[in-house]
Amino acid sequence: MRLLLWLAVAAPAFLAVELAAVSNPAHAQGVVRDIRVEGNRRVEPETVRSDLQFSVGQPYDPGKVDASLQALFATGLFADVSINQEGDTAVIYVVENPVINQVAFEGNSEVDTDTLKAEVQLKPRSVYTRARVQGDVQRILDVYRRQGRYAASVEPKIIELEQSRVNLVFEINEGGATKVQGINFTGNHAFTDAQLRDIISTTQSGWFDFLKGTAFYDPDRMNLDRELLRQFYLKNGYADVRVVAANAELDREGSGFYVNFAIDEGELYTFGSVTIENSLPGLDPNSLTGEILTHQGAIYNGSNVEKTTEKLTLLTAEQGFAFARVRPRAVPDAAARTISLSYLIDEGPRIYIERINVNGNLRTKDHVIRREFRLAEGDAYNPLLVDRAKKRLNGLGFFKSVDIKRRPGSASDRVILDVDLVEQSTGELSFGAGYSTSEGVIGDVSISERNLLGNGQFLRLRLAGSLERLQVDLSFTEPRFLDQNLSAGFDLFHKEIDQTDEAGYYSTRTGGTVRLGFPLSEDLWMQTGYTLEYTTMDIENKYHDYVSDVVIREIETRGDDSLTSSIGTSLTYDKRNHPKNPTSGYYLQLATDLAGLGGDVQYVRVNGEGRAYYPITEKITFVGRLIGGHIEGWGDDDIRLTDLYYRGGETIRGFDRGGFGPRDLSSPRKDALGGRTFWATTAEIRFPLPFVPDDLGLSGAVFADAGSLWNANDLAKEMGKIGGGNPGGITLADDSSIRSSVGASIMWNSPVGPIRMDFAKALTKEKYDEEQFFRFGASTKF
Repeated sequence: MRLLLWLAVAAPAFLAVELAAVSNPAHAQGVVRDIRVEGNRRVEPETVRSDLQFSVGQPYDPGKVDASLQALFATGLFADVSINQEGDTAVIYVVENPVINQVAFEGNSEVDTDTLKAEVQLKPRSVYTRARVQGDVQRILDVYRRQGRYAASVEPKIIELEQSRVNLVFEINEGGATKVQGINFTGNHAFTDAQLRDIISTTQSGWFDFLKGTAFYDPDRMNLDRELLRQFYLKNGYADVRVVAANAELDREGSGFYVNFAIDEGELYTFGSVTIENSLPGLDPNSLTGEILTHQGAIYNGSNVEKTTEKLTLLTAEQGFAFARVRPRAVPDAAARTISLSYLIDEGPRIYIERINVNGNLRTKDHVIRREFRLAEGDAYNPLLVDRAKKRLNGLGFFKSVDIKRRPGSASDRVILDVDLVEQSTGELSFGAGYSTSEGVIGDVSISERNLLGNGQFLRLRLAGSLERLQVDLSFTEPRFLDQNLSAGFDLFHKEIDQTDEAGYYSTRTGGTVRLGFPLSEDLWMQTGYTLEYTTMDIENKYHDYVSDVVIREIETRGDDSLTSSIGTSLTYDKRNHPKNPTSGYYLQLATDLAGLGGDVQYVRVNGEGRAYYPITEKITFVGRLIGGHIEGWGDDDIRLTDLYYRGGETIRGFDRGGFGPRDLSSPRKDALGGRTFWATTAEIRFPLPFVPDDLGLSGAVFADAGSLWNANDLAKEMGKIGGGNPGGITLADDSSIRSSVGASIMWNSPVGPIRMDFAKALTKEKYDEEQFFRFGASTKF
């Protein structure tokens, strides 16, 4: 009875609560009726609401709240964000990140502030965030690591200001420079450590590291060096070469790295049969054989394989086969150590280049980059030519990295090429000093720029001198004159040479040359130029009574100055296996000069030189050299003393400077008079010094030199006929007898450049020749 009574009373109330719940469902499910933003000062409320993942009228969903928090933090505008529900209102409370008022750097002395400012991304009036600061810290560290300072550390500090502003200060501890203390190679037998060090871009620490960045450890440069080594071996017959490892180890003191390259050279290969296989109708493969640079029996050369492939691709395109594809197929014969080649020519896919985009060239101009492509917008796309363009861009030396990416164009048969570049420094300041037994203290300073104003041009100003010589040169070269494969440029020079001890006079030469060079074939280069030169010769008064009468007579009759207008041509054929320290191959050069196109000097001069290198063993090399020259006047013009040849220890060791050749024996110092004809030959065997580590850069040589200089000018011959002791006469010694010497040398690839010490004994000579047993100074590469 009581239960029925309770139900009768309570049922209406319970029903009312249920009805109320049904009639107000929004409140029960947490629907957001309003969104309120608090704590903002600079950021507008609508900006905050735009990043929320929910809106008014939607349920208050914890998942969407979390997504909204992530979106607000991702803007980088806020240091802290919270979202709370107050009834049917969502309250967004934000703490804004401060605005940077100023960015400063403290403790930097090795890297200037402007460089660091350009590197960091946080600037004045930008929003401060911890993530951006840490990113800039890493960028600053990267700058120091590129300069070899791996011990550098950076600590960011903020100084709070009013109105939610801060000053950002990067406190830098630069640490010491971590240079490359040594570069070592393992597994190399065909080439010495010194030869391979000349190939890679990284250099060992030396005296003038502050002038260049290559002596500081850079991991990116290590990757480049691996490729340089591989390409070098491929060019010299080692088709199976592998650079197994390249690593750098920091020494215990943390002051320097030791770089190690492990090389698996493989065997030396020669080319076997070389053929062309053509599948294009209408193309005559016989018309292409003249472009082949790989010949049966020659040492395998990977570079020539690539160049031949490119030449054949271009030639077939010129004959109307725009989509021709040339692929070299190599068939090695391990037993015979030969590689047979077939150049397969077929038709590739029909794809065109829609656009070539160049990115990252802040300094280098677009046309300098685009001219390295053998392709342009609208041409048929050929991946081989794109790859060759990439290699040419790397070869310029203007860029730290080159990457060419392909992406789809506006149609299925169109592609877009993106050329991404990272530039590097192309300027260099260098200087050196030393001592030479022929000139005393010697030194030179030069400043050069390989990419002048981003135009890809070369400019160098050089000052060199000694106690007997002063020389100033300004040289400019445009390597791609008129965007063709032509090298054009000019040279301005001023030279002062004191030959008082050898010839009784000193001379000055001031002038300039304009030149043009171009390749005739892959290894043959021709250069021609025009030179205008003003020459003076003079005698110091205090030496007047000691000078040959030939010198005095020439100044009296022909004056002490002359203007030479000449045109010259040279042919150079270079088949050496190494640009600086060759061990095989040969080098030939022939040069001619014709003076008399105006001016007051008339002569024809011919100079020739040949060098040959033969590897006796892996580390012992035979070197042979033959040089010679002749100068002859024309139009009844005699050769001036300043234009004759003077030869000494630089040509035949064992003789003093100007130590052999025509001479006035009646002069107090037996002055050299110079000759019109000379020749010289050298046979030398180079070898590593026993019990001396290779990394010291020391080597030895034994040699034999021979040659002669004769044929004085007409004035000296006429005065010689009169005879010494007679008015207007001299005692002339002038004969073509052979001078010869033997000796030994010690060579050192020092941090300041190559140095050579020669010990020579003259075997055959004339009694009036001047000898020199020991010769020391900068070595001459030949």
